[in-house]
Amino acid sequence: MSGSVKDKIIIVTGAGRGLGAGMAGDLARNGAKVAVADLNADNAGSVAEQIRQAGGDAISVGVDVSDRAQVKEMIAKVVEKYGRLDVLFNNAGISQTCPFMDVTEEDFIRIYKVNSLGVLIGTQEAVRQMRAQGHGGKIVNTASIAGKQGWPDYAHYCASKFAVVALTQAAARSFAKDGITVNCFSPGVVATELWKQLDDDALQHGITSKPEQLITEFSSNILLGRVSVPKDIVGVTTFLASDASDYITGQTIMVDGGMVLI
Repeated sequence: MSGSVKDKIIIVTGAGRGLGAGMAGDLARNGAKVAVADLNADNAGSVAEQIRQAGGDAISVGVDVSDRAQVKEMIAKVVEKYGRLDVLFNNAGISQTCPFMDVTEEDFIRIYKVNSLGVLIGTQEAVRQMRAQGHGGKIVNTASIAGKQGWPDYAHYCASKFAVVALTQAAARSFAKDGITVNCFSPGVVATELWKQLDDDALQHGITSKPEQLITEFSSNILLGRVSVPKDIVGVTTFLASDASDYITGQTIMVDGGMVLI
């Protein structure tokens, strides 16, 4: 039916916790068959098991999204299990709070390998599979408000997410002829484990002086007056995986409570 993800075969990377886990769970509740992929295979297995216990259909896959061989193996496992691939969510990502002048080459490359190179590799390998199937598909990338504005303590992270937006647009123009749409969505401040790590980073660098100061100050200009949780985001992500989004490609959808107005 229109707008449905029922029986779609969907991979969500970075789904072992946080926003990715919430995305995978919502897709499964709406009838998709979901591959929960994560660098931490144990976390991925736990999320997949929770989905199955709730009546959904899910498998787990361990994957480093910056390693092409592992991404190929991930897709092969999903196709072996379910017969095809309909949607790939390039959601895996890492961040770091670090003043501009303190960002090292190692910091920059580490962030870029996962957040940007991972999207390139995932998109390429998903397109190869979707072309072989011959019936199109969807790729959805996780960008960020940091893909639209640069913040001084997140220069390398912002650069990596600007790259996600660029890769999304380039891929949309490259693969429309194959019936493959490519979009991204941009969350703002999402209350997940990632923000605890960013808070710790800020304390270590002396950017903040007390716990939770970072998230409190960073989210003070959210128009809707609160930080988001995964359930605020999944309506958009499931929509982008569904038939209802078939005529949308190359777009960035902001899901940030009104932090960045474009």
